[in-house]
Amino acid sequence: MLFDLPDPATLYRALLDRDEGYDGRAYVCVATTGIFCRMTCPARKPRPENCTFVSTIGECIEAGFRPCKRCHPLQPAASADPMIGTLLDALDARPERRWSEEHLERMGFDLSTVRRAFKRQFGMTFLEMARHRRLREGFETLAEGGRVIEAQQQAGFESPSAFRAAFARLVECAPAEISGHGTLLTDWIRTPLGDMIAISSASHLHLLEFVERKALSTEIGRLRQRAKGDLGIGTYAPTEQIRAELDAFFAGTSAEFRTALALDGSAFTRAVWAELRRIPPGVTVSYSEIARRIGQPAAIRAVARANGANQLALIIPCHRVIGADGSLTGYGGGLWRKQRLLEIEQQFRRTSAA
Repeated sequence: MLFDLPDPATLYRALLDRDEGYDGRAYVCVATTGIFCRMTCPARKPRPENCTFVSTIGECIEAGFRPCKRCHPLQPAASADPMIGTLLDALDARPERRWSEEHLERMGFDLSTVRRAFKRQFGMTFLEMARHRRLREGFETLAEGGRVIEAQQQAGFESPSAFRAAFARLVECAPAEISGHGTLLTDWIRTPLGDMIAISSASHLHLLEFVERKALSTEIGRLRQRAKGDLGIGTYAPTEQIRAELDAFFAGTSAEFRTALALDGSAFTRAVWAELRRIPPGVTVSYSEIARRIGQPAAIRAVARANGANQLALIIPCHRVIGADGSLTGYGGGLWRKQRLLEIEQQFRRTSAA
């Protein structure tokens, strides 16, 4: 089960002890290096505030982390299943290939068997793993001012069309259309819970989302349309401010976000968001309670929709809303992140109580 893992302090002690009982049951994502490791990794141990523990390799990859070259976290699955080992070797040999189902069929593999095996071992399909591996490199090259051709090569795409197609799936436009300056600027922010994309104007933050959120491309496309296509890569002051505030949040020094926000929604939606921002860190409430607080107790489903429409993760803390039965319910950034955010915020609650 997703939440069978013990608390972070117990897991960190297991990491220090290289406890074999957790090998394959938990993985550590290290914010300062951008890699993920097995719990038995012999490498020098990171500080606890830089560690995030998850239960599947897929969660590590989706959050933007790369496998460690010392403990080889993918190796046990490869050894247990020759098919997985063969495909991982093929991916290492041809990381630039735009892998498709046709490639797998040509290699003699049954598509459903491959899909089940990778989902079981890694929590994601082989094709999803290949796509995540390439695209981040290209985006970061563009963010650093590199040309599109450099980003394409850095991401390992043989052809400009393949890179454009993969890039467009993420941000709803071709890389050439988003490079350079614009009314809105897009930047990549690394956090201990994975990479996030921030979009700001010169005065306000418009979007802050984890990169694998399924609705991200739609949200970016909508912002780009409102900006009449004037969306670039770079940073404005609101992005730099939220970057610093996120650093303070994950370091445990502040849960306060003061960055100016561009809130685009109906009066009802904005009322829900305002109420969400009144929930103290470490506290959870139900959808029905939010509906009651805004004076519309029957509008529980509308509250849930407004919650899901939030595109300013953490700042508008929709992760603090749970089901009436106490279940975590859905979260666009992944339930494991919701659980971890609530755990992180407990320290702020304890500080406030003291």
